[in-house]
Amino acid sequence: MARIRIGLALGSGVARGWAHLGVLKAIDRLGIVPDVIAGSSIGSLVGGFYLAGHVKQLELWARRLTKLRLLRYVNLGLGGGMISGKKLFQEAERYLGDKDIMNLKAPFVAVTTDLRTGHEIWLRDGKLVDAMRASLSLPGIFKPVRMNGHWLIDGALVNPVPVSVCRALGAQMVICVNLNADIMGKHHEVEAKLGSEAGAAPNGGNGDTAQLLNTIMHPKPGIPGTFEVMIAALNIVQDRIARSRLAGEPPDVSINPRVGHVGLLDFHRADELVELGEAAVERAMPEIQDAIAVFASIHD
Repeated sequence: MARIRIGLALGSGVARGWAHLGVLKAIDRLGIVPDVIAGSSIGSLVGGFYLAGHVKQLELWARRLTKLRLLRYVNLGLGGGMISGKKLFQEAERYLGDKDIMNLKAPFVAVTTDLRTGHEIWLRDGKLVDAMRASLSLPGIFKPVRMNGHWLIDGALVNPVPVSVCRALGAQMVICVNLNADIMGKHHEVEAKLGSEAGAAPNGGNGDTAQLLNTIMHPKPGIPGTFEVMIAALNIVQDRIARSRLAGEPPDVSINPRVGHVGLLDFHRADELVELGEAAVERAMPEIQDAIAVFASIHD
C-alpha cells in the first residue's frame, strides 16, 4: 500500500456532501490514507477539513445543524448572490484560522470555475478557507469570490468529480466519491415552510429572514420557486457533466452514496448522510480490494 500513490476525488452535491464524512470514516477504518485530495464544491470543504485534521469537528457541527440553526448563518443581500456566506465561513475560520493549503498534511486542490471565462481553476495554495469558499460559491445563492484577479464560482459547473485533478497531481490509483450517481428522475421540493420553526428563534431577524426565504422558495402553490428552479437546474448540470467527465477520465474505484432522495439544501440531514457514505464504501469493498490487489502486483 505504501508504494501506491492514492488520490481521492470528492465530488460536488451541496448538502449531500455530508456523505463524504461517512466515506472518510470508512476508508480510514480500512487503512486507506489518500496521498492527494481534490474536492469540488462541498467536496473541497470536507477534504480541506480532513487534511487540516479537523474533520471530526466538522462532522459534529454538521450533525448539530437544524433548520433553525441554518437560518442563523443566512445573511441575505444582493450583489451576485442571495447569501454572502460570511457568517458560515466565519464558523469555518474558528477551526481553520489562516491555515494555508501548502501546510496541509497532503497535497490538496479546491476546484472552482472562472465566472468570466468558464475555465476550470485549481486552487493549490493560499488560505484554505478562502479556497473552500470559492469552490462552494453556488451561482445565484452564494456570492462569487474574488481571488487572484478572477471572480470564482462553484467548481461543480466544470468538474463535479475531479478525478482528472488527482491524476495531474500524480495519483496512481484514484478513488472518486460521486454524489450525483442517482439524482436524475427524482423530484425535490425545496424544504417545507420555515416560518413556525424560525419564528420561535431568539434572534429577532430570523423570522423576517424565514418569511423572505419562504416567499422565494414557494411563491404560489404548484409553481416552482426560485430556489427550486436553481437547484433543479444544478442537478441537471452536475449529472450531465459528471457523466461526461467520468466517461473520459474514469476512476479506478467509484464510491456512489445513494443520496439522490436528499435535497441539495437539506443540510440538517447529516446523521442520515454520514451513514449513507459509510454504506457506500461497504458496497464498493470488492472494487476497492480488486484495485488495491492490481496496483500492488504492478508495484511488486
